[in-house]
Amino acid sequence: MQPTLASLVQHSALKLTVLAGSDRLDAPVRWAQVSELTDPVPYLDGGELLLVTAMKLDAEDPAAMAAYVRRLVAAGVVGLGFAAGVNYERVPAALVAAARAEDFPLLEVPRRTPFIAITKAVSAAIAAEQYRSVTAGFEAQRELTRAALSAEGPAALLARLATHVGGWAALFDVSGALVAAAPSWAARRAARLTADVERLRDRPAPASAVVSAEDGDDRVELQSVGGSRRTRAVLAVGTDAPPGTAARYAVNSAVALLTLTTERSRALQAAEQRLGGALVRLLRGGAAGHAHDVAGPLYGALLDGPLRVVLAEDTTGRPGPPTPQAPEALDALAEVVESGAARRGETVLTAADAGRLVVLAADGGAALAACARHARAVGESVLAVGVSPPTAAAEAASAFRQAEQALSVARRRGVPFVEHEEMAAGSVLPLLADDAVRAFAEGALRPLREHDASGRGDLVASLRAWLSRHGQWDAAAADLGVHRHTLRYRMRRVEEILGRSLDDPDARMELWLALKATDTRPG
Repeated sequence: MQPTLASLVQHSALKLTVLAGSDRLDAPVRWAQVSELTDPVPYLDGGELLLVTAMKLDAEDPAAMAAYVRRLVAAGVVGLGFAAGVNYERVPAALVAAARAEDFPLLEVPRRTPFIAITKAVSAAIAAEQYRSVTAGFEAQRELTRAALSAEGPAALLARLATHVGGWAALFDVSGALVAAAPSWAARRAARLTADVERLRDRPAPASAVVSAEDGDDRVELQSVGGSRRTRAVLAVGTDAPPGTAARYAVNSAVALLTLTTERSRALQAAEQRLGGALVRLLRGGAAGHAHDVAGPLYGALLDGPLRVVLAEDTTGRPGPPTPQAPEALDALAEVVESGAARRGETVLTAADAGRLVVLAADGGAALAACARHARAVGESVLAVGVSPPTAAAEAASAFRQAEQALSVARRRGVPFVEHEEMAAGSVLPLLADDAVRAFAEGALRPLREHDASGRGDLVASLRAWLSRHGQWDAAAADLGVHRHTLRYRMRRVEEILGRSLDDPDARMELWLALKATDTRPG
């Protein structure tokens, strides 16, 4: 236990007597310092028990003593020990009155107690406290290590850490989402720290910050977790006061252990990336059986159930061809997806492939939901993501093509996230909003528009009406407000000008799509 004025008064060998400030004896003593200066404040750091014999003090002057005591209180001195029987037979009444006026602890030191005995007592108590803190810190490190290696992993570690700091602990992933908290009631309190966690996450690691909880009752310390300059997670520790030495050991040990469990070795990570890339190539090539043989122990749960293929591209506009390594936006998406899967115990595969990110995720799982939330949050200026329908591993080759189609639509429409089912459930017309398609359509219709511009008829409008009525003369003529013979004449002119028969279904289809494409604009 750290020494206090009370522990020194209770020390049987020191024989100290309390003359003032008896209700403030619980103040911790950082050191015992002897000084006979009339103003020792410039040489003090706060937290000291000052020992004096009043060799240079006018200890019987009430005004001088009042000013002297006020200076000591302002400097953070926790108490004054006055040696009786040296320069003054007893502690002067002026000093006692000044101390009582400030409720400042004043201790009488008997002549037979040398100051060195008090200094030794304080030093021994401080050393014992430091030894106890170091011992407790090592014990906390052992307990936290056992917890980190247990089946519960980070959750068990947080529970032990909360016990050692006498508060609560929480872990956030790189996306700012809460992974675990201990005790369970701390989850609600930790959820309020999302903005603070995101600010710390964006700083180079290692980083830390101290914030106050919303209710003002907690002192919350945030620590980045990660072995490189990139933050992989954030640890939050809530206490009612700054952690002591033992608690500090526990927090530092927890950060180190979480870093070890979060930051995988480069060799293992590289091996997993190579295996993931090989698995993607096997599935894309239709070799699902070989894929299961190669990666079943790691990805069996994913390959055995309905999965989705996700393809993502960085759309931040970097010049030049795509690089083999995933850009930062794709790297961040991979971390979000992996964190979402880890929280639910799902198996997920992420792999870089020719400048894209490939994700194989369980249908309806947390990883896919995290991918959708992140893509929509960062927007189309950062990411374009295409998702296949649910499929079996044996049909993954087809799912890759469907994901490619969805990704193409995401780029065309300028949206960050498109599922293949949306394409089937929607209309094909938005797909025509492409410069090349419109150029073809305008070229196909240009002869008719030039004819109409000369004032010799309204062939484009007549063609649109006739096609929209599926070639029904009377209905189309009624829409145009002309006689059906007039409409027949116009359709013959369309055939003559374009050199194509309207009896040909391909010609009808192309002309109808050309009309729709020239009416379609981006957005």
